[in-house]
Amino acid sequence: MMINMVKPPRLIAWEATAGCNLSCKHCRGSSTEEKPKGELTTREALKFIDEIADMGNPILILSGGEPLVREDIFELAKYATEKGLRVAMATNGTLVSPDVASKIKDVGIQRVSISLDGSSPSIHDDFRGMPGAFEGARNGIEALKGAGVGFQINPTITKRNLDQIPAILDMAKDMDADALHIFLLVPTGRGKELQEEEIPPEEYENILNWFYDRQKDAGIQLKATCAPHYFRIMRQRAKEEGIAISAKTHGYEAMTKGCLGGTGFCFVSSTGDVYPCGYLPALAGNIKDKGFQYVWERSRVFNDLRDVSKLKGKCGRCEYNKVCGGCRARAYAATGDYLDEEPYCVYNPKKL
Repeated sequence: MMINMVKPPRLIAWEATAGCNLSCKHCRGSSTEEKPKGELTTREALKFIDEIADMGNPILILSGGEPLVREDIFELAKYATEKGLRVAMATNGTLVSPDVASKIKDVGIQRVSISLDGSSPSIHDDFRGMPGAFEGARNGIEALKGAGVGFQINPTITKRNLDQIPAILDMAKDMDADALHIFLLVPTGRGKELQEEEIPPEEYENILNWFYDRQKDAGIQLKATCAPHYFRIMRQRAKEEGIAISAKTHGYEAMTKGCLGGTGFCFVSSTGDVYPCGYLPALAGNIKDKGFQYVWERSRVFNDLRDVSKLKGKCGRCEYNKVCGGCRARAYAATGDYLDEEPYCVYNPKKL
C-alpha cells in the first residue's frame, strides 16, 4: 500500500556512472573520465532495480556520464529486463560497436537515445569536445540498426545550433530514427558556462510552435524536453483549430504533461542521490539511506512538486499549470527556488 496513494514513477533516469569518455560543453553532470567515489556497486544497483520493480514497471533509462563505461552495465540491463522493467539507454554513441549493439539487443534494451547536436561534424564535435565524435555517433547508429535496436536522436539546443533543428530533423528521418527529442538547454553542471547561449524566451515559443506544426507530417515522434510550456501551446493551438486533444491526434504528447519532475519522473545519481530531474539539484534523499520507495513517496521536495497550489508567481496563477507546471529546474537556476515561476515563458495567464 503506497503512502498517501502516491503513484509510482513512470520514468526513472539512472546515472549508471558519472564517468564518461567525452567532456561535452553542456554536460549536466560535468562528467569526466574520473568516476566519483561511492558509485552504486553491482549489489546495490541490483537492490535498486528490485525496489523499483516492486513499485511498478517504469521505464528505466540507463544514463550517465556514459553508461557504456560501466563494466556491469549489460548484467544490470538484463536483470532489469527480467524483472519486467522497460529498459532504455542514453549514450553518446561513440562506444557502440557492432558487438556492443548485439549485447544491447540481447539484454533487452528496447531503445537507445543517441546525442547528436548538429547535422555536421563541425557543430557536433565542437559541442562534444572531441574530434570524430560525430562520426563515432553515426557509426554507433549504423551498428544499432544492424542489430535491430530502435533508436532516437537527442540534440541539446542552444543559440549555436538553433538554426540546425530542421536539418537535424531531416537527418533523423534519413537515418530511420524512431524519434527526435530536442533538449532545450538548462544551465546546470558545465552547462552554466553556456548560460549566455540559452535561447531567448520568444525563440522557445517559435520552436515549440514549429514543433506543433511538424507533428502532423514529420513521420517520426517529436518531443520537446525541458520545455513544459509546449503542453500549453499544444492546447492553445488545438483550441484555435477546433481539434480535441487526444492520443489519436497527438500521440505521446496527449498522454503526459509538462514538467514530470517528482510526479512521474526522477533522476538517480551514480552515488544514489535522488533528484526531481538531472537538471534540478534539489536533493530529495539517497537510496542507500532509506531506499528508493521511501524517498519517492515521502520526500518534501517531491511532495512540494506534486502540489501545484504551491507554485509561485505567474505559474501559480496560470490556468495551464496542471498541464505545464513550468520548468522547475530553470526556476531554481534563476532564483534558487524550485517553486518560483518559469523564467522562460512569455505567456501571461488570464488571471493577470
